[in-house]
Amino acid sequence: MRNAIRILLCLCLLLWAAAGCDPDNNSTGTDSRMPGVSDTTIRLGSSLALTGHAGYLGTQTLRGAQAYLRFINDSGGIHGRRIDVIALDDSYDPPHCLVNTQNLIIDNNVLALFCYVGTPTTVKVLPLVEEARIPLIGMFTGANRLREPFNRYVINIRASYYQETASAVQHIVEDLGIKRIAVFYQYDAYGFDGLVGTELALKKFGLDLVARSSYIRGTQSVEDGLEKIRNSNAEAVIMVGTYGACARFINLARDEDYNPLFYNVSFVGAEELARRIGTYSPANVLMSQVVPPPSFSAGDSGVVAEYVTLLKKYFPDDTPSFVGLEGFLNARILVEGLERAGRDLTREGLIQAIESIQDLELGPGMSITYGPKDRQGLDAIYFTRLEGGRFMPFDDWAGLKARLEKNR
Repeated sequence: MRNAIRILLCLCLLLWAAAGCDPDNNSTGTDSRMPGVSDTTIRLGSSLALTGHAGYLGTQTLRGAQAYLRFINDSGGIHGRRIDVIALDDSYDPPHCLVNTQNLIIDNNVLALFCYVGTPTTVKVLPLVEEARIPLIGMFTGANRLREPFNRYVINIRASYYQETASAVQHIVEDLGIKRIAVFYQYDAYGFDGLVGTELALKKFGLDLVARSSYIRGTQSVEDGLEKIRNSNAEAVIMVGTYGACARFINLARDEDYNPLFYNVSFVGAEELARRIGTYSPANVLMSQVVPPPSFSAGDSGVVAEYVTLLKKYFPDDTPSFVGLEGFLNARILVEGLERAGRDLTREGLIQAIESIQDLELGPGMSITYGPKDRQGLDAIYFTRLEGGRFMPFDDWAGLKARLEKNR
């Protein structure tokens, strides 16, 4: 695949040269030597799920980002240029995402790639990113493959799945006293990442999983996986999937009177998972988040308050969400980098500008730092619990332990 991508890019460069064009020139109407940059616009490209079984995640990510970018454009743009995002739907399908990315780089000649959603899709385009030397900024995935080995052009904002599962396992083992743990995962790069992260975390406590079960991406065929985990007598199930499959697993387990602790990683999607579980709101459904709760009180300041305010202005029918706030943060860091890069904007200049971000305060207890070898801005993990049909902030592990022991 890497060789095929290299050949494709070389052919494109030859075609540009044959047409009498400098390959650094923009062939789609900009007047700058840098792709995606003209006197009046900065053009970015995004491939993400806007339809299908992960459509909620892609839509919320994009709208969160657009809320901030529209505000910036309405305020005069970046050094006199407005930001335009070409968003292409990949339906959470890796080959489709690869084709979209090729189109964005070659046909649409974008400056950078932005707000990709999902592990299997984003990992698929990494060889193309490396070959084109194009920045990839702000992905809704905590995949370790986007962090190791180091890639100069990949800019993560959020914490990783390894960090999420490590924190969850620590609480489950140390605070809740649970040692019989299973993993239910999506059978692809995303699910494997969560599975490996959990296994690594358990090793620190001298433990191993009591069961592993999976389902195929794009389906909700969870019955066999549920039976395997139930037969293992697991007391906690770590869930690394999408909202549809995870909700079906939890609902079927409830119907069978199987009530372990259900812990979900952030990609599952809090609001949509809660909606699909419905009015049933047990104490035993948890989810880790990589951004604070998307709500604020009068007088609050910071990125959360800004997100809620601007979402209401530009998307008045939308409800603030954890996913949307993450998209908003992606846009916030992108804009910070573009501002620092200055008027003479280049891909390398944008990378260097983001590297220069140190202790950028975004709100109480929340700051972003990058560096020449640091490509992840945030490390914080927040826990939430399903209450009354919503995922609410949670830190009462002692209380949860008492409730779980009472229900056994």
